[in-house]
Amino acid sequence: MISSMDKQMNEMDAKLLEELQRVVPMVARPYRQIGERLGISEADVISRIIELRKDGIIRQISAIFDSAALGYTSALVAFSVKDDMLDAAAETIAEVSGVSHCYARRGKFNLWFTVTVEPGLSVADAVAPLASLDGVQAHLLLPATRVFKVGVFLKMTDGEAVNPIPARDSNRKPIFELTPEDKETVCALQQDLPAVERPFDELAKQVGMSVEELLSRGQKLMEQGAMRRFAAVLRHRSAGYKSNAMVCWRGDSDTIARIGPVLADNPSVSHCYERETYPEWPYGLYTMVHARSEAELEFAIKELSEAAGLTDYLVLHTQKEYKKSRVVYFA
Repeated sequence: MISSMDKQMNEMDAKLLEELQRVVPMVARPYRQIGERLGISEADVISRIIELRKDGIIRQISAIFDSAALGYTSALVAFSVKDDMLDAAAETIAEVSGVSHCYARRGKFNLWFTVTVEPGLSVADAVAPLASLDGVQAHLLLPATRVFKVGVFLKMTDGEAVNPIPARDSNRKPIFELTPEDKETVCALQQDLPAVERPFDELAKQVGMSVEELLSRGQKLMEQGAMRRFAAVLRHRSAGYKSNAMVCWRGDSDTIARIGPVLADNPSVSHCYERETYPEWPYGLYTMVHARSEAELEFAIKELSEAAGLTDYLVLHTQKEYKKSRVVYFA
C-alpha cells in the first residue's frame, strides 16, 4: 500500500499514523508514550507529526465527541437539486456553521450533507430555509435511529486488516447534565493538539485550568461516553484512500438489527447507521466504505453484500466535496 501513495512513506511513518488513529493517550506527555510503543524517541514522534501535517496527511489530532451525549441533535439530509443549480445551493449550504459535511452524489437525491444543532434547537427548523433554496425539488431528513459504528481507521501498513474501532449496536446515548467546566473541557480538547512535548499544557492554559484538571475532566467525559476517543483523523486521499462511497441498504428493522453489526465489523466501513425511511426512499441502513481504488471499493461492497445477504442497495459515489470539517461544540 505504501507505494500507492502520492508521496513515498516509510514504514515508521505508516506505523505512527496507525497508532495515532487508534488512540492518543490523555497524559501530560502523550508523544513520549507513543514513542515508547513504537521504539522511537519522543522528539522523533513530534518531528514526524509536524512533517505529516505539512504533507497534508494528518487533518487533526483531538477529542472525538458524541454529539448526542453533549445534547446536540444531528441528521443526514438529502436534497434533490436541479443540476444547473447544484453548485449554488451546495455553496450556500456549506456556509452554514452547523453543516460539517456536504457532497454531491450521483442519483435523484444528488446533494447530501450533515447538520448538527445546539441543545434546544431543531434540525428540521435549521433545514427548512435551506430546502427553499432555488433549485431544491425535494428533500429527506434522515436522523439516525441506531448507531452501529462511528470511527474512521485507515490502515497504513501491510499485513492483515484490523478493526481497532469496535462495532457496537446501540441507540443514541442518554444526555447527561454538563457543567460549565465540562463545556470548557470540550472546547479545549476539540482543538488540534500541538506537536510539542507537553501539548495539553497549551490547551489547559486557554481555558484557565491546570493540565491535571483538564486531563481528569477529559477522562471523565470519556468514561461517560461523551468522548468516543482522543485520536488523529487523516485526510483520506492524502493517505492513499482515493475511493469511497456511501452505500444505502434496504431491509426491515429486524434485518437491520441483525446485519448492522456484521457490516460495521468490516475494516473498510467507517460509519454504520440505521436511519429513518420514507415511501420514496426505503433504504434504512447506511455504511461509509473506504478503499484505495475503485476496484478495491467494488470488491469491498460485494464482500459486504455477501456477508449481509442483501442484494437491494444503492452505491452513492462522491462527485464533488463542498465541505468537510469537524463540528465545533459550545463555540
